[in-house]
Parts: sequence; structure tokens; C-alpha cells
Amino acid sequence: MDIVHLSEIAESGVSHDPAIRKKVLIKHGRIPKLTNFSQSILKPGQICPMHVHPDMWEVYLVDRGTGSIIIEEEEIVLKKGDCLIVDPGEKHSMQNTSSNEDLHLTYFGIEQ
Repeated sequence: MDIVHLSEIAESGVSHDPAIRKKVLIKHGRIPKLTNFSQSILKPGQICPMHVHPDMWEVYLVDRGTGSIIIEEEEIVLKKGDCLIVDPGEKHSMQNTSSNEDLHLTYFGIEQ
């Protein structure tokens, strides 16, 4: 059994943009096929650049704020309570569309 509290976890940068901060609750290797279980915060106007994971699903839950995600060519508006799955191989980018509120995302990755 493991237990952690979000307030006790050090921040690190996401691989696509180190300015976007995350806290990894469950690290890669702890649970088979799980790449991470994390929470990221995008500041107002902050953008996570377009990228792709060829062999991993990503599942996002919007905890707070508003934003958008572009998957392939489709833009989807994100708001608190939305849960979204990005399939392996789908190019995607995210941004915080608010001018005054952080976008909080809790997410995990699952390997194929």
C-alpha cells in the first residue's frame, strides 16, 4: 500500500513544456501499464504544444478552470468536470483560455 498527499509532492515540469508544472502522484513502473498519475496547472494563456504519444492513452479530468484541447484538427472546449480520453497516436495540444484563472488537470497515462 502507498499513500501520498498532493501538498507533499514536489513539482516538476511536463516533458512538452517545463514551464507547465505537474505533481506526479503515482510514478511510472509502480502499476503495470500506468505511465503516471499526475496533476498539472496551466497558468492563464499558457499552452502545451502539439505532441503525440504513439503507444499511450491519456485520460484528463478538468478539476478547475477553462481551456481547450486540439485533437488532430478538432478544438474542444474544456470546463470543470469534463473527462477526456486522448487515444494513442492522436496529435494534441492544450491551452488555458482564461485570462485570470489557472487550469487544473488531473490525468494519467496507460501504455498499450
